[in-house]
Amino acid sequence: MEITLRPYQLSDVHDFMEWANDDEVILTSRLRHYTSMEDAMSYLQDEAIPHPWYRAICLDGHPVGFISVKPGSADDERCKGLMSYALGPRHHHSGCKDGYSSYRVLEKAGFIKEGVFRKYVVVKGKTIDAAVYSLLSSD
Repeated sequence: MEITLRPYQLSDVHDFMEWANDDEVILTSRLRHYTSMEDAMSYLQDEAIPHPWYRAICLDGHPVGFISVKPGSADDERCKGLMSYALGPRHHHSGCKDGYSSYRVLEKAGFIKEGVFRKYVVVKGKTIDAAVYSLLSSD
């Protein structure tokens, strides 16, 4: 089993539709329901593919989720970014999706936990915590 990150391709639309319309994925991410292949194709073509830091999380070459980084836009936020991800429902309870597993992955990659902002972000009308991690070139 090989896990890789790569840019999305239009040919990924079937794999994308398989997991992206799952209610649990929609509830916990900023994705919305895609009502048709054409709708999903437009999303991939217009948003995912052109985005410089939006990648497919692939298992043996097939997309099973996404990860993206959105850099800060203002001058005082140029050293900040927002990282988000979602995995398909078949991978939610495999130790890959829960918050503690996510934290461990970041820490193994060298990130340092700075803290948690409680009830800081609203996703789909639900207020959730936001963990803050840093990775500095001086670390």
